[in-house]
Amino acid sequence: MGNARGSTILYVALLSLLVLGGSLFTGTGFAASLVIWVAINILLAASFRFVQLIGELNFAIAGFAGVGAYIAGVCTTKLGLPFVIALASAALAATLLSLIVGYITLRTKGPYFMLISFAFTEVLRMVYTQIDYIGSNSGMLGVFPPVLLNDYYPTFVVGVVLLSLIVLYKIEQSDFGKVLVAIRNNDAIVQTVGINVHLTKVMCLAISSFVAGIGGALLAHANNVISPDDFSFLLAVYTLAYIKVGGESHIAGPILGASVLTLLAQVAMGFGPFEHIFYGAAIVIAVLLMPDGLVGIIRKFLGLAPKPQAAARH
Repeated sequence: MGNARGSTILYVALLSLLVLGGSLFTGTGFAASLVIWVAINILLAASFRFVQLIGELNFAIAGFAGVGAYIAGVCTTKLGLPFVIALASAALAATLLSLIVGYITLRTKGPYFMLISFAFTEVLRMVYTQIDYIGSNSGMLGVFPPVLLNDYYPTFVVGVVLLSLIVLYKIEQSDFGKVLVAIRNNDAIVQTVGINVHLTKVMCLAISSFVAGIGGALLAHANNVISPDDFSFLLAVYTLAYIKVGGESHIAGPILGASVLTLLAQVAMGFGPFEHIFYGAAIVIAVLLMPDGLVGIIRKFLGLAPKPQAAARH
């Protein structure tokens, strides 16, 4: 068992180094932008999946990513703060807001929480449109990464995403992660052993939002321009599509799903207004034909036993 685990860690480390090294050669053109989009989508999908560990669909991820984007944008463009501080501020702001929102809303569950998180995202979007300081409907312009990262921003983004994925995976595999899955399975039983289910759910949402805030900050400095519509509920829908296509049973699911759909989206952009139908069809096809997503197909191809679901299937 120990040797197998050590080999897995070695393979993951080598693959991470390969991906990180490959990002150094993307330059600053379309290839660099594509690498950044894939990496950030993977991060947001992993953040979304983390809340699925407690059995909830968190459409508020778009709202928390938006908070991270705008806070980071204000820090660098309005206040002139270093990029690292902007990144930390974005993650902290999203986390603090999620603690408040989660404490209030996570007493509900299932479709009720999903609808509340959806409403929260749309309310935040409308709030952005009313604040002139951050550009209101026109959006915030000139959100650029620091000059030192101009040629290496894709590598920086990939590095941050890899580190975040490792942290999320470690948390999922820890005792805390096992409690999250137990809450999803039967929160009443977890409550009987003295664990505060409500506060545990809030902490789960906070961890997810911390990652989403980082993703939003990275996205803002990649696009250079952010607007309220960038963080509507559609962002959460796209993220859900990544997870459904990739598979929910393993953190590799968001990685596979986000990579495949982000690349295919470049083709879908040619469909004009039908682009959204593309993502809807992806979810439907994944649910009907690939109940375990691409991860399930790979497991079957390699002859591996199906792994128990680590995220709730909705």
